[in-house]
Amino acid sequence: MSSPKTIGNKAPVLDYKSAGSLLNPLKNLQFLGRKAITEPLQPRLASLNYRGFHLNDWEACVGCASCQKICDNAAITMVEIPGLKNDPVKGIRNHRPAIDYGRCCWCALCVDICPSASLSLSREYVHTCDQEHIDSYFILPDPNGMHKKHFGQGWQKTEHSDLLSLTRSAMAELEPANRDTNFNEIVHGFTPEQAVVEASRCIQCGMCHDSCPTHMHAPEYIRAIWNGDVEEAVRQIYRTNPFAHVCGRVCTRRCETACSVGIRGEPIAIRWLKRYAMDQVSHDRIKQIVKEDGKPKASGHKVAIIGAGPAGLTAAFDLIRSGHKVDVFEALPHAGGMTRYGIPDYRLPFDTLQQDIDVITSLGVKIHYNCRIGTDKTMAQLQKKYDAVVLAIGLSKGRQTRIPNSEHRHVYRAVDLLQKISSGEEFELPQSAVVIGGGNVAMDIARSLARLQKQQFGEVKITVTALEQQQHFMADPDEIKEALEEGIIIRDSCGPQGCEIDKSGKLIGLKTWKVVSIFDEEHRFSPRYDETEETIHAGDSVIEAIGQFADTTLLGEQLTEKLEWNRGRIKIDPNGRTSEPWLWSAGDCVSGPDVVHAVADGHRVAASIQQQLTIKTNKS
Repeated sequence: MSSPKTIGNKAPVLDYKSAGSLLNPLKNLQFLGRKAITEPLQPRLASLNYRGFHLNDWEACVGCASCQKICDNAAITMVEIPGLKNDPVKGIRNHRPAIDYGRCCWCALCVDICPSASLSLSREYVHTCDQEHIDSYFILPDPNGMHKKHFGQGWQKTEHSDLLSLTRSAMAELEPANRDTNFNEIVHGFTPEQAVVEASRCIQCGMCHDSCPTHMHAPEYIRAIWNGDVEEAVRQIYRTNPFAHVCGRVCTRRCETACSVGIRGEPIAIRWLKRYAMDQVSHDRIKQIVKEDGKPKASGHKVAIIGAGPAGLTAAFDLIRSGHKVDVFEALPHAGGMTRYGIPDYRLPFDTLQQDIDVITSLGVKIHYNCRIGTDKTMAQLQKKYDAVVLAIGLSKGRQTRIPNSEHRHVYRAVDLLQKISSGEEFELPQSAVVIGGGNVAMDIARSLARLQKQQFGEVKITVTALEQQQHFMADPDEIKEALEEGIIIRDSCGPQGCEIDKSGKLIGLKTWKVVSIFDEEHRFSPRYDETEETIHAGDSVIEAIGQFADTTLLGEQLTEKLEWNRGRIKIDPNGRTSEPWLWSAGDCVSGPDVVHAVADGHRVAASIQQQLTIKTNKS
C-alpha cells in the first residue's frame, strides 16, 4: 500500500490505485509445485577462531591446574589419570582437566593462561543427549575432540592472547672487570620494582612446592611480595626453611626446573625472590617474626647434634621450637659447614650466612665451637647424656683420582684449599693450576684461585678439565658462564691419566686423553678413552674436585662395627634413623652435597626424634 497523499488543506487520503489488486496474494499459488530449496538442518563449519569444545594435548599437558584456577565458573576439575607420567621433581602431574559444559561459558581464559599451550578450543560445537545421560556434558578433552572427530582448531593461544610473561625481570650484577680481583658478591638482587614485576609472572600452580625437597611455600611468599608485604613473605619462608638467606643465594633451585612458566619461557626467579624478601626485612625484625609463635614449654628432653651445617642446625631449629634443649657440637671455629668453608664469599657472603645462624641461636640453640667429637667428647658420652643424637657431619674430605703422581705435594683437594681461603689461612698460591672436575666445587676453587692470581700476579692461569661434555657438567650454567668471563679455560671430554713431573721432580701439568664414553651399556661408570688424542695441560699445581666423603673416624671402632652401612655411607631408615635406636643421621653425609636437601633432612630427623620423645614422655 502506498503512502498517504496531502491535497491542499484537506486531510491525507490513501491512493488505492497504486496499491495493486486484492488478488495479488493469490500469485503465491504458482510456487506450490516447485522443488523446495531449504538447506538441510545440520552443523555448519565454524569460523577459524571459533570457541568450541576443548582440545587438550595430553603429552604436552603437565597437569599444573592453571586452567582450573582461572576458571570463574568452576567449570574445570583436575582428574587423576592412572598410567600417565607423574614426576613432581620435573614438574609433571598425572592430572588432566575435565570440563563441565553445563558451567563453561567458552571465555577461553583457560587457553590463554595454559603455560604448556596444550589446551585449545576446537570448531566443534554440537553435542546432544537425553535427560538420562546429562553427565555426558562432563568430559576429559583429548586431541581428538568431543566426538573423536577433529573439526579443526578454533581458538588457540597467540602472542596477543597469551596471559603469561615469559621473560624474567632484569637484575644487576658486577661486570667481569669489576669482580675478577675481589670476592665481593656478584649479584646485586632485585629492586622493589623488579621484584614486584617478577612476582607478577607467577601463576600460583604450586609445581615449585611439589618439587622442592622442603616443600617450600614459594607460591605464598611470591604472592606476598606481589602484594607488597615482605614481612608476610618472610613468615611463609620460615615455615619450611631456616636457611633462607643461604637458599636465597646458592640453592640448587629444583623449584625453578619444575616451574610451569619455564616450559615456554624463563622460569620464575624463585630463588632471587626469596633473597629479595629476606634482604628487605631487618635482621632484628626477622628474629621477632620467627619468635611470634611464642616460647614452647620445656619438655625436659635433651638432644645432641654433631655438626653445625644446614642439616644439623635445621634439626636444632625444629627441636628447640618443640621445647627440647639442643646442644650442637662443631669441630671448627664457625658454624655453617660447607656453606661456610666451601662456598666463596662472592656467591654467599659470610655475614649473610651468619644471619641465618644467628636466628637459630637466638631461639636458645647452643653451639659448642672447636669441639671435636672423638677427641674432646666421645659418642658414648653423648649417648649417655642425651635422649637422642644426630650425626650431621657433612662431606669434609675430598676424593682422590689416584692417577700416577697424584701423591705429589702440589696436588691438592679442592675442599682443603677452599677451607684455607675462607679461613684466611696462608698457602702457596700456584701461578698456574689445572682443576679436575666439572661440578660447582670445581668452579668455586677455579674462580677463587683466579681472583687470588689476578691480585698477586696480575693474570689468570687456570684450566678446568672434566670427563663430561660442557653441556653435561654438574656445575650451574651461571657458574660456567661466569668462570669463562673471568678468564678461566675449560676443557671438556678430558680424562685424567697422570700428573706430569719433570726430571727435577717439579709438577708441570696434567696429562689427559680424550673421552669416548663415560658409562657402559648398563650405565655403569666405565670411561673409555682415545689414547691418540693426548693433551698436557700446563700447570704447577693440580687440584682434584671429583667428589667428597664424610670423615666418620669420630664414631670409634666399636660404634662403627655396630652400625649398618650402605656402600660406605651409614644406613638409615626413611626417617633418618640409623640401626642404633639413639642415633640419627642427616645432611650431605647421607644424601649428598646440596643445601636444600640438607635442610629437608634436618626437618625429617627432627620430626622423627619428636615422635620418639613424645612416645617416651607418654610412657613415663
